Amino acid sequence: MYERKTMPNLQCGLDLMGEVLYGKWKMRLLWFIHQGFQRPSELQRKIPDASRRVLNVQLKELESHELVAKVIYPVLPPKVEYYLTDFGQSLIPVIGAIGQWADQHEERLRMLIVKNLEFSPQS
Repeated sequence: MYERKTMPNLQCGLDLMGEVLYGKWKMRLLWFIHQGFQRPSELQRKIPDASRRVLNVQLKELESHELVAKVIYPVLPPKVEYYLTDFGQSLIPVIGAIGQWADQHEERLRMLIVKNLEFSPQS
């Protein structure tokens, strides 16, 4: 049986962007695919903190949003490669700009993240 999902708030471009890019590894996946890392095993090596299952779920979501597509080669074992669609390629300058902003503020961001981790309540 299919579960009906609730409709997200899609009132503006930021809502839409959040819905499409929500997920810890999605921007990295897009960036690494853009750089030529196309096989799931290559992406796993580039993002070792993510489980293979989580990467597969996020790749599937990126595919459903038409940002990436995959080619499945009819060989044994199966070979899969991902590539950016033209739509996904149009996001690369945006992701690059976000990365540049973070690079420019790296020290401050790192300090704030560590500070927040140190003072966050334990679950």
